Amino acid sequence: MLRFALRRAVVMIATLFGVSVLTFLIPYLSGGDPVRTILRSQVSDRAVDPAAVEAMKAELGLDQSLLAQYLSWLGRAVRGDFGFSFTSRTPVEQLLGGALGVSLTLAVVALGTAILIAVPLGTLAATRPGKKIDTSLTFLTQGFVAVPEYWLAPVLVLVFSRYLGWLPSAGWNSPESLILPALTLMLRPLAYFARVTRASMIDVLEAPYITAARGRGLSSGRTLVRHGLRNGLLPVLTLASLWFAGLLGGSVVVEVMFAIPGMGQLVYKAVVNQDVPVIQGGLLCLVALAIVVSTLTDLLSEVINPTAGARHGTH
Repeated sequence: MLRFALRRAVVMIATLFGVSVLTFLIPYLSGGDPVRTILRSQVSDRAVDPAAVEAMKAELGLDQSLLAQYLSWLGRAVRGDFGFSFTSRTPVEQLLGGALGVSLTLAVVALGTAILIAVPLGTLAATRPGKKIDTSLTFLTQGFVAVPEYWLAPVLVLVFSRYLGWLPSAGWNSPESLILPALTLMLRPLAYFARVTRASMIDVLEAPYITAARGRGLSSGRTLVRHGLRNGLLPVLTLASLWFAGLLGGSVVVEVMFAIPGMGQLVYKAVVNQDVPVIQGGLLCLVALAIVVSTLTDLLSEVINPTAGARHGTH
């Protein structure tokens, strides 16, 4: 277990290093001059004084070598210092802190609800393969997968906000504001979780140790809970970590449509406004969080079922 944890830690650190390099190079890879972008965001005149460009390069340390610039930027980034937003002149860490809290809340509620619904449904379908419940679940999940968020969100707003008047259509002012965006985001992962749970549990219920447990006199329900779910939910756990990372950075459409001040909307506006510090801070924060969550999920899976790592050669 210790060797596995150390190996995952090394991979995580190496990946974070690579991501930091690419994030640092964003203003250079975009083909623009970061100093001129900053100056143009501060003045309306498109013509930039060359003397002002040189002065700002010296002020920001951009007259140094690229390696020196990266090491300086990395040192600040590790401390959470990404500078100031070009457009609002607000420290980037303040913008990221508020937006990340919103996106985390939305992602946790959406995925948590999806798992709580999908696991029982998938398990029930696995215990009755080919029956009506199994067929109905397959039909529903195929429908959920085919429904895109940009279509579902307006429909939910029309039904629950416009016609019924039960829920707010936009904003982030009350717990009720969370319901419609969370519902929009949860249907697709719910469908995948239910299908993965069903397939995994069917394999588990046919395993020899399940037959042996039943032979020892355990009831079907106790066998399912004590032996089946522990192994059957590992693929769901891995899939949930991937969806969690995807929702944090990929919920741009939902956050924009529901006017939610999360990471998706923050990075989207930063890209539109060419706000490089916010783009760098936002992307590095999202990717780093996704990598950490993925690593912790692997470690948790190893704790739950150590034999899975051995079977796949991770030891």
